[in-house]
Amino acid sequence: MMVTKRESAPDKASDEDTEKTVKDDAVHLRRRIGLLPSVCFIIGTVVGSGIFIAPKGVLMNSGSVGLSLLVWTLCGVLSTFGALCYAELGTSFRKSGGHYTYLLETLGPLPAFLRLWTELIFIRPAVATYVSLAFGQYVVEPLFMPCAAPTALVKLVSMLGVTFVVAVNCWSVSMAARTQVLLTFIKMFALILIIIPGIMALANGKTENFQNAFVSDSVALTKLPLAFYSGLYAYGGWFYLNFITEEVINPNRTIPLAIVFSMVTVTVFYVLVNVAYYTMMSANELLMSDAVAVTFASRALQSVAPAIPVLVSLSCLGALNGGFFGSPRMLFVGAREGHLPSIFSMIHIRRQTPLPAVMCLYPLVIIMMARGEIFQLINFASFSRWLFIALATLGMIIHRYRFPNHPRPFKVPLAVAVIFTIVCFFIVGLSLYSDPWNTGGSCALTLSGVPVYYLTVKKSYIPKRWKKAFNYLSLHLQIFLEVAQQEVKTY
Repeated sequence: MMVTKRESAPDKASDEDTEKTVKDDAVHLRRRIGLLPSVCFIIGTVVGSGIFIAPKGVLMNSGSVGLSLLVWTLCGVLSTFGALCYAELGTSFRKSGGHYTYLLETLGPLPAFLRLWTELIFIRPAVATYVSLAFGQYVVEPLFMPCAAPTALVKLVSMLGVTFVVAVNCWSVSMAARTQVLLTFIKMFALILIIIPGIMALANGKTENFQNAFVSDSVALTKLPLAFYSGLYAYGGWFYLNFITEEVINPNRTIPLAIVFSMVTVTVFYVLVNVAYYTMMSANELLMSDAVAVTFASRALQSVAPAIPVLVSLSCLGALNGGFFGSPRMLFVGAREGHLPSIFSMIHIRRQTPLPAVMCLYPLVIIMMARGEIFQLINFASFSRWLFIALATLGMIIHRYRFPNHPRPFKVPLAVAVIFTIVCFFIVGLSLYSDPWNTGGSCALTLSGVPVYYLTVKKSYIPKRWKKAFNYLSLHLQIFLEVAQQEVKTY
């Protein structure tokens, strides 16, 4: 018996090694994102062009310096509340996909499909185009000052930036994560470069722009939601880590830690940056500036002013990279659930990246950039995005009530979830009153997904000839792109 026991131990070890080797060789998304990349992923996606552009929109719609700083602070608190809710959702449901997954698990397939639909047709292309055009603008504009930069050249540089980001995300998950870490450190350096001279000037008594900070003749309740939209746009991106849950190492620990640290850091930095802006510029001067950070640098950082546009452009590139890292995972999971063609749920057999889902967004962004009809869609995107975030957190509250024994490794206080959900619905509802044209258009585009869902997903009415042609095309795309279905369950 002793001999048998000795012989069985190597056999067991050999079986375990074989199983590990098979799993390592299998096609699947691997857990490669640790705590530092997770923190950099959130900060790097949140801190994009918004903090360099949005101060003008917040001040314009809030009406005073003091109220605008209060809006920035409240936007940070609100975003942190939302991020904490998503920390609970991300540890309760271990699938990637973010909003889509949480709506699917809590409210059902139709709201989830509508979120997927809006992400595909206008949210992600519009946001990516906006950020990439900001990147192109900040790269090209310093070369032609004081003249205006050629629009065609700005678009060309923007397209090159998008192409670089798409190529990195198609090539390697690790390379995309390392790129995000590097760009995050660069953009935090840019914010510190703005904060230090502003705080030093404030400490030396330059406080005239803060006198009567809350006095204004232009404060209107109907405009406040638009001020919050501008601020929340600058904080947008706190939910992107939830898009890649299946690739995060130890998500039960990493997701809450990364979210709390990132959002506290971003909120503190954003408020300090705005204080620095108002220290060196009056409210009227800030409203007249099209590039607040550049105007600030020309006054407070004359020796390094030429470097500011470069740092801002790299900040935009980091936000673009984070978006292209996260959003394709939503399409990937949606295709895996049968809500999109199966080709988008496939992974490159060697690179282990969701290549079809990443490449799907690329032509949409290029077309939108070439047409130039973007800024109206940004308003559409803000309304739809916050509507579905509110629905996701409402779904979380309902799920708590319906399934009280469901495992929740991280649980946010109920009051936080309720406050966040109510405020989101209030902002969304008030924006229907203050900007009915854009929000009405967003509603129409969102609801256009309802017939698509019932005709193609719920009960397919697609002609057999079309299905056959599509399957033929999908097969050849699969061979050409060298992609296959995931072979290991990662959730």
